[in-house]
Amino acid sequence: MTKVLVFLADGFEEIEALTVVDYLRRAEADVSMVAVPVVTMKAPDMPTGAHGITVRADCGLEEYLRSSGSGLPDCIFVPGGMPGAANIGADERVLQLIVKCFDAGKLVSAICAAPAVVLAKTGILAGHKYTCYPGMEDGLSEYCGGPSRMMECMKESTLVRGIPFITDGTIVTGRGPGCAEQFAMELVRILSGEKLAVRIHDSSIQR
Repeated sequence: MTKVLVFLADGFEEIEALTVVDYLRRAEADVSMVAVPVVTMKAPDMPTGAHGITVRADCGLEEYLRSSGSGLPDCIFVPGGMPGAANIGADERVLQLIVKCFDAGKLVSAICAAPAVVLAKTGILAGHKYTCYPGMEDGLSEYCGGPSRMMECMKESTLVRGIPFITDGTIVTGRGPGCAEQFAMELVRILSGEKLAVRIHDSSIQR
């Protein structure tokens, strides 16, 4: 069974996070929502979204790391929302896991603020096309840790504007909450195949 890891922290964008979780579970992926610890959280497994919706995650990050051993998920997904993306990107353990998955050829995905705030600082966007929420690219120097670090992390990367999502190799990035369904269906297509993606999409619209 395909294993997918979804990071959540206080301030995450609910539409982006839960749309992806919903569609991947419809595709029968084994999706684990993992809460990244933030001092404002109500409990270790209960992050609250940017619009005040509290979600009970499947586990906290500490618990996940203890139980996962050396195994890696088939896909990592980082939703946007602020300060959710910044809270996720501030945890070095998350960044290390993203790099490990990328290096192992696993699918790494992020949407909205997260490509700029989280993925950029790992360096995995270097040499790749990506998209993000309009304007988030203006803060890349800050997110990456300074101009020189940004130049290293984003070397030969290309921001593609005005599209809902883009897939480049094993990296999928999306623009924002209004594109969440299209982004989620792209993950389903990659992880579960075209036929299942079409069936899930058709069953979710009124005909």
